[in-house]
Amino acid sequence: MPLYEELAWRGFIENKTSEELPKILADGKITAYDGFDPTADSLHVGNLVGIMALVHFQRHGHKPVVLMGGATGMIGDPSGKSKERVLLTTEAIESNVAKQKAQFEHFLDFDGGKALLVNNASWFAPITFIDFLRDVGKHFRLGEMLAKESVKSRLNSDVGISYTEFSYMLLQSYDFLHLHDAHGCTMQIGGSDQWGNITAGIDLIRKLRSAQAYGLTTPLITDSTGQKLGKTAEGENVWLDPKRTSPYKFYQYWVNQPDSDVVRFLKLFTLLEQDEITALEKCVADEPHKREAQKRLAHVTTEMVHGADGLAAAEKATAIMFGGAIEDVDGDTLLDIFADVPSATLAPAYLDDGQTIVDLLVDSKTAKSRGDARRRVKEGGIYLNNVRVQEEGRAITREDLVADTAIVIRAGKKNYRVVRFG
Repeated sequence: MPLYEELAWRGFIENKTSEELPKILADGKITAYDGFDPTADSLHVGNLVGIMALVHFQRHGHKPVVLMGGATGMIGDPSGKSKERVLLTTEAIESNVAKQKAQFEHFLDFDGGKALLVNNASWFAPITFIDFLRDVGKHFRLGEMLAKESVKSRLNSDVGISYTEFSYMLLQSYDFLHLHDAHGCTMQIGGSDQWGNITAGIDLIRKLRSAQAYGLTTPLITDSTGQKLGKTAEGENVWLDPKRTSPYKFYQYWVNQPDSDVVRFLKLFTLLEQDEITALEKCVADEPHKREAQKRLAHVTTEMVHGADGLAAAEKATAIMFGGAIEDVDGDTLLDIFADVPSATLAPAYLDDGQTIVDLLVDSKTAKSRGDARRRVKEGGIYLNNVRVQEEGRAITREDLVADTAIVIRAGKKNYRVVRFG
């Protein structure tokens, strides 16, 4: 289907600056950009809406531009923020830009100029403050800036807004102008909170270049509970960097999505065709207990972000939680899998003292008494690293350690306990 129709079907379009946009996208190839402020050393799930929008532009033959806010990131965009951001150092921003750049390559093809990644620090650095006020600032009217929702909401709050953040609109507008001049960019994509900044950039291009530019905003994505996309139940970000959010936890974030959200997220965050998503939607309606849509969502998103190896590790870790063999698992992944289950810590010498499974069950508080421990073993309800224990005299040794880290006890089908030694 045509690009605009696909974006609309998938749920990417909140607003647009021109009713001609469907025709413009169908009649020729354009260059479109979205901006990302490098305020962290990794992108997170919340960034995926903008990233996937650029992916669709590229798939339809348009040229996407990723703008890294090496300059604007040092100030911070007030849009959608209730208070001023903590300002980062130049060194921190540069480090974040480098790390995020590598992540974009998982999604977009930059070979041969098919996509561009630019850093606005490269064009803001040579500009003096006086030149910027003279050449750009004079084209902005204070009344119009104060009328922007991102500014009004902050002015009416107890926190207020600093001149630093107030000027952000001018900087983002100049970004659009520069990309228009340097790369023929005629469209900016952004979240719904960017509407004021986008229209300001379009106005600047019209005033200075007598040219038409366009904007498209994506909706703020929340789950069915109103929680912002990319946040765990504890309010933590789900990062794309495996060192910050493991592939297992990333996979779990998607596989645990409720039925009310999963189809919407399949449209937004995968490239699955309409027929397959429609079939998965039917699975949700007819056989929700199978969670086929959630598994497909988790599979595709994890492979896209972490590659085949990351997906394999995540699916293996998930299988362990459902009784699969605990082997060839690194220590970090093991602790990730069982981060939310009860744990116990025993001295390392415990493994050399000839202790048995009965001793371990009692000392780890898995069993109430030695009699309780023996009964559970006899009934076949005790598993060591997901392998059923057959004899109550079974010795516990260092060979039982998984990744030299811990031993995993399971009592029954779901009652896990991790025993660390140290």
